[in-house]
Amino acid sequence: MIRDSEPSLTLTDTSEQAKAGQRVEPALRGSVLVLIQFDVCEEIRLEQLRQIFGARKLELPSFKHPAPGYVRYERPPVVETIEPLVLESGERLDGQIKYYDYGVLSVVFELPFSGDWDTLVRLGSRWVSDVDFSGHASRIARQRLERAAPALVKPYSDWLSEDYFIFHVRDVVESPSAVAAHGERIAQIVRGETAMLSEGERNEILQSRISYYPNDLAVIGWNAAFLYDTQAGAETAIQLLEYANSQLLEFRYYDELLTRELDGVYDFLEEGTGLWARWRTARAASKLHTVLLDVNELTEHADNAIKFLSDMFSARLYKLAAAKVGVPDYKTLVKEKLQTAEDLYSFMVEQFHQSRAFVLELMVVIILIIDLIFLFKGKSL
Repeated sequence: MIRDSEPSLTLTDTSEQAKAGQRVEPALRGSVLVLIQFDVCEEIRLEQLRQIFGARKLELPSFKHPAPGYVRYERPPVVETIEPLVLESGERLDGQIKYYDYGVLSVVFELPFSGDWDTLVRLGSRWVSDVDFSGHASRIARQRLERAAPALVKPYSDWLSEDYFIFHVRDVVESPSAVAAHGERIAQIVRGETAMLSEGERNEILQSRISYYPNDLAVIGWNAAFLYDTQAGAETAIQLLEYANSQLLEFRYYDELLTRELDGVYDFLEEGTGLWARWRTARAASKLHTVLLDVNELTEHADNAIKFLSDMFSARLYKLAAAKVGVPDYKTLVKEKLQTAEDLYSFMVEQFHQSRAFVLELMVVIILIIDLIFLFKGKSL
């Protein structure tokens, strides 16, 4: 979502030359992007959505640079441009919405900027801590989904959400290779802090950095990332960060869904252990197995939504981004709960079979007793 346009915000230059009234070239130029994502339904029918929007083909991304050929979506999201968001501070952010087929909606706000390092640090801290981007994005998303409702499969009443900030610097006045020397400022930007960080915290943040050329840099945090790259180069990283956060959102939903289902199964099993309760486990086991199949299918769908074609750096970048935002942790939780659900399903099926076998044996015994009664009655006559 990065464009070749004049910056809409000029950050104040605090250098001595600026104070003396001399014209100073801004130290940095780039864009700040805010990603707000919502898990809104089980699936979005993208072709139907395109028809609702007027049958125009919407590609990813919608700005000048095409999606890199070595990072491809199985089904590219539908992209819709929205009205700019004007904050109380007067900042005007361009916006767009991306609809992913696995049920995630992503609202992206962008503010081009130019200025110095210190003012970018203050901007990042204010946006991360003080601005309610989620509230603005939720209002916009609900308005759009009223129109897109026919394309939604099994919409959710309550939405899980994730937000993420990307600070993209594309131009610097100093030598490009000197950007890495500003590790202290970069760490503050990634954490959304204006106060100086400890050396240990700074080192921990900067360990999550990755570069391909000497003049590019990506530092990935759990809530924000700093990118120094060309517009085309940063586009790949932005897509991968957005995808990693959407995966986190999906696995969070599956984790909560499985937690509710398992709690229901435990409650059912605690209600009674008698013969009739065991006989009713067939229906409960069938419901649990349906949930298992659905979750397995949906997780595989979200997990394989993007492909890397002969580009190991993009794969490494995605792996780093996914690890920092917590995708592997939630994926592990989901797998563990799926295994627990499988074990419970097997136990419930076994309980049902034991109950059925007992009932059948009881029926055989009753039939034998009836036969014996009639046999002895016949002899007595």
